[in-house]
Amino acid sequence: MTEQTALETTFDVRFYETDALAHVSNTVLVGWFEAAREPVFKMFSPTLDLTNWPLILASYKVDFLAQIFYGQPVTVKTYIQRLGGSSFDVGQEVWQNNHCCAKGVTTMVHFDYQTQKAVPIPDAVRQQLTQIMQEATHD
Repeated sequence: MTEQTALETTFDVRFYETDALAHVSNTVLVGWFEAAREPVFKMFSPTLDLTNWPLILASYKVDFLAQIFYGQPVTVKTYIQRLGGSSFDVGQEVWQNNHCCAKGVTTMVHFDYQTQKAVPIPDAVRQQLTQIMQEATHD
């Protein structure tokens, strides 16, 4: 992944995010991924106005590559993997101690809740998404 184009968000691993096996619970990563997508959300809605929200989540997949532990921060790297007419795939990776511990892909759709239909991604937003577009490097 090209460091200059990925968005990066760092989280401190909180004690309650660990499980009985002393590593981060698998359910936590989906929350980290959503929080790290906020800059992408702002491309569509700069004020994050929930009364006029333009996106819907269509699917997500998470692959766990290594255990994540309490006591060391994690960095989530976020980028666009695919850009369609009204949908796009957000690729994300969780890094701890310079090691990729998980990766995920979330499909988002630019959506009109009044008509209940997908709508084309505006050109200005498409241009912003293109700036963080790249392929995943950890398969």
